[in-house]
Amino acid sequence: MAKIKIAEPASYEAALEELEQLVARIESGQMPLEQLLSGYQRGATLLAFCRERLEAVQDQIKLLDAGKVQPWTAE
Repeated sequence: MAKIKIAEPASYEAALEELEQLVARIESGQMPLEQLLSGYQRGATLLAFCRERLEAVQDQIKLLDAGKVQPWTAE
């Protein structure tokens, strides 16, 4: 069985917005049981994406604070 690749969010803000909407749907009890697991998995993916972006920005800030100005690249 082939695994379906879900598109990566366009930005941190897009990922955060999708994550907030997903959490609201799960917490409201409106999501069917069959969709809960896939919703949880998508939420975990979005959370990891957001954490990676935040860590990249934090690393850049540390460089700036240390006086080592280097170009920032989103990975």
